Amino acid sequence: MTHAIRIHETGGPEKLVWEAVSLPAPKAGEALVRHKAVGLNFIDVYFRTGLYKAPSLPAIIGMEGAGVVEAVGEGVTEVAVGDRVAYATAPIGAYAEARCIKADRLVKMPDGISFEQAAGMMLQGMTAAFLIKKCYPVQAGQTVLVHAAAGGVGLIMCQWLKHLGATVIGVVSTEEKAALARAHGAAHALLTKDDVPARVKEITGGAMLPVVFDSVGRDSFNVSLDCLAPFGMMVSYGNASGPVAIPDLGILAAKGSLFVTRPTLATYTAKREDLIGRAHDLFEVVGSGAVKIRVNQTFALKDAADAHRALEARQTTGSTVLLP
Repeated sequence: MTHAIRIHETGGPEKLVWEAVSLPAPKAGEALVRHKAVGLNFIDVYFRTGLYKAPSLPAIIGMEGAGVVEAVGEGVTEVAVGDRVAYATAPIGAYAEARCIKADRLVKMPDGISFEQAAGMMLQGMTAAFLIKKCYPVQAGQTVLVHAAAGGVGLIMCQWLKHLGATVIGVVSTEEKAALARAHGAAHALLTKDDVPARVKEITGGAMLPVVFDSVGRDSFNVSLDCLAPFGMMVSYGNASGPVAIPDLGILAAKGSLFVTRPTLATYTAKREDLIGRAHDLFEVVGSGAVKIRVNQTFALKDAADAHRALEARQTTGSTVLLP
């Protein structure tokens, strides 16, 4: 037996229940990982509320963790007992003291990365990696906009984009978060209450932007489109304010033959070589010091409901980690 946070029905944070659960031996191709830290992400909220459907109920949510391999199933070659490993992948099940997971979804952690760092950066950091390296490869000299720039993904993107030589316009909800975004590489920090497209026009001298990275969703979708130059790319990768309804595609023509994509980390890391590649990109940029991972909040895993309340109230900055 082990302990985990489970939901028996979807709803608010109160639906997160700490309880004893069985822990089976790893099957062929699986590894048993004893978690040392678990990451908190908005996708966890989506599963808790039912916006994203769990395969069945009750369910253990969570998609990111770091720990030590305690056992491996038949045929496993990717990891061995005693390895320090991390992951950021489906299926859900990370909100547990230990779990079995497919070994080919695990990556070995460099010695210089702590468990707390890994749990605070794998999902957010590899999301940033695929967004700016593969989904829309940002080039030096470009000016780009990042919504929720003081969040976990946002702070990583601000640093990484600056490292790549891009100029970052961050959008945040408060002056305190604006200062945080600027401290992490944003050249400009705008507030959600501002006329963001007008400020972008001013900053770019009327040129507008080649790309906007938007994790907010419904509340910012049209604002993001209005910030783009002709042929610009709107990268919608989250739903913090609610899901985006598919618009009349004619709006993309009217606003300058725009492109919209709704990418996922799962698709961009479905092949193991891509998973290892994005993890390498992340470990390299963190190891060099160009990107610093800020674990600004920690909660006991059993107190995951409190962590969800803080996340949904926008009371967190950087990364948040749950400790078993």
